[in-house]
Amino acid sequence: MSSEKHERKEQSMGAQPVPDWMVPPVDGFRSQDLDTLPDLPPHTELIDGSLVLVSPQKGFHSIVLDHLVQALRTAAPDHYRVRREMTVTLGPRQRPEPNLMVVRACSIDNEQTTFAPQDVALAVEVVSPESTERDRNRKPSLYAGAGIAYMWRVENIDGLPVVYTYELDPAGHAYGLTGIHHDRLRTVRPYPLQVDLTEVTRL
Repeated sequence: MSSEKHERKEQSMGAQPVPDWMVPPVDGFRSQDLDTLPDLPPHTELIDGSLVLVSPQKGFHSIVLDHLVQALRTAAPDHYRVRREMTVTLGPRQRPEPNLMVVRACSIDNEQTTFAPQDVALAVEVVSPESTERDRNRKPSLYAGAGIAYMWRVENIDGLPVVYTYELDPAGHAYGLTGIHHDRLRTVRPYPLQVDLTEVTRL
């Protein structure tokens, strides 16, 4: 290939312009920016002032979420509600999106796009291959630091969900492991609940 043709090919294959919304301000993005940036992809999170774009989720992720949402809603007392894939604003530069949350009913406003941490009783993360580090480490650290009392992490082990349940140690601002649940999830926090985890193979 001639040098002229090679140059033209390189130009035609050049990088596309970066959308304006992806260029961060000098001091990073702020929590409120998620409500105002145009053309922002769905389920974009803000962690440490940086936008985090979510990859398409696999079937396991969707089925497990549906199963847990139904179980949590069925068992929820009147003062709790279950919300999936909404953000929680933990600070000026932190606005992650748990896969689902149990929130206080008194905090519900159908026009809202986010919750305050004091209104969240439980945050749940279903671990995905592209978000393993965030789901296992960074996001739990943020939830604990903001005072969210309970967190569950759901792992895919040989095609079945395994639920790791955590409770906040207020003295250390960190979570302590309270259980590892195979086949059946039994818990009393944030409210009594039993879930047949093997049911996902039949959904």
